[in-house]
Amino acid sequence: MSDYSNKPGRLRPAPENFLSAQQIQQVQAGRRDFLRRAFASASAAMVAGGAVNAYADEATAQDEKIILNKPDWGTTLGRPVDEPPYGMPSKYEANLVRRISPGLAAVKQANVAFAPLQGMFGIVTPSGLHFNRSHQGWYEIDPSQHRLMIMGEPGLVAHPKVYSVGDIMRMQPVSRFHFIECGANSAMEWANVAVPTVQYTHGMVSCSEYTGVPLLHLLQDCGANLKGVRFILAEGADGSHETRTIPMSLVLSGEVLVAYGQNGEMLRPENGYPLRLVVPGVEGVSNIKYLRRIKLGTEPFGAKDEVLGYVDLMPDGKLRQYTSLMECKSVITSPSGGQVLLDKGLYNVTGLAWSGRGRIKRVDVSFDGGVNWHRARIEGPVQNKALTRFNIPWVWNGRSAFLQSRAVDETGYVQPTYEQLRKVRGTRSVYHNNAIQTWQVEETGDVRNVQLAHS
Repeated sequence: MSDYSNKPGRLRPAPENFLSAQQIQQVQAGRRDFLRRAFASASAAMVAGGAVNAYADEATAQDEKIILNKPDWGTTLGRPVDEPPYGMPSKYEANLVRRISPGLAAVKQANVAFAPLQGMFGIVTPSGLHFNRSHQGWYEIDPSQHRLMIMGEPGLVAHPKVYSVGDIMRMQPVSRFHFIECGANSAMEWANVAVPTVQYTHGMVSCSEYTGVPLLHLLQDCGANLKGVRFILAEGADGSHETRTIPMSLVLSGEVLVAYGQNGEMLRPENGYPLRLVVPGVEGVSNIKYLRRIKLGTEPFGAKDEVLGYVDLMPDGKLRQYTSLMECKSVITSPSGGQVLLDKGLYNVTGLAWSGRGRIKRVDVSFDGGVNWHRARIEGPVQNKALTRFNIPWVWNGRSAFLQSRAVDETGYVQPTYEQLRKVRGTRSVYHNNAIQTWQVEETGDVRNVQLAHS
């Protein structure tokens, strides 16, 4: 049996109790006594009003102790500002890490490290938490020894060139936010295998600000025959020499980047340092890491991972090839599987939505398994082909509930239910699962992964 080592994530309580202006004016009358009365009255008011926060049913003694007695860090000198020279997360956040899936691959170098979506905020994935899918492990590549070659079939490139990393970094850069999602994200859900947490159901997606040079500019620099090129082949420098065919139409849009920067710094080694291709909106395997070669052509190149792997098995037994677009998708990240609601009352339901077709237009949330839908608040600005954060308040009454989210993108595409998706794709697929995810909140407060019969 697989051992998914995620610890249940207790939901962090939000600061739902703020002092009123009248209460603040009473501070001068005696701060210590006032704070005791404030804690007691706030807890009593919350219980009476039904909007109970995560700690409202517990004695306030611990809260009083924390606020009234100065801790060590309030009476001593802290550490020097340059220690450590590269900042690290707090030790109290040590449980928020990427995790591999037990049994997914026999060789660790060919495994997946899933991003902990349940503990992240906003839309940007910290570089150190970006999901990692490697076909033969990651490498520390010396940037001074790395080169990118651009070549092509006869008549397609007037001046084939070899670029150093420094050559590319001297060109005019652009910075854009984009998601990268593995084509196999949510793969186990096809067969109704209920892995426990959102980290394992949807954790093969991440979003970063990428900095680099549009590939189109490099092709123009090489004198490419842009009207004659229909496809490009991108190849990585890793041991597997991952290669993918990419339609020239995507390159001509100007969106495809030869990137060296991620979230304000150089790419991390496991994310493709020193150069990677960023192809917004398509499956992650096309975003070639350790990019070393671009070849221009007139036909698809038939690489192994686009004719044998990363293909969709259809109900009639045929394989759907060259399927790269990542369709509109969303997921509630909190509350989500493995977490626990500590008490009845108000919660913020939050999640992420994205689409390879463009921007997210709307996200609806259901608390009864899709019977009724409520419009969520989208946190802007909404970026093109990037993760989009949504939030909606919800008062849990202590009874069983089924939480779902449904995204709509700017093209009008609506995220499907499993029933709708399986009518077209069957049940034997691995890739491109963008169906609506359901989390059941049990009466105990425990949240688990389920699929409803009608979904």
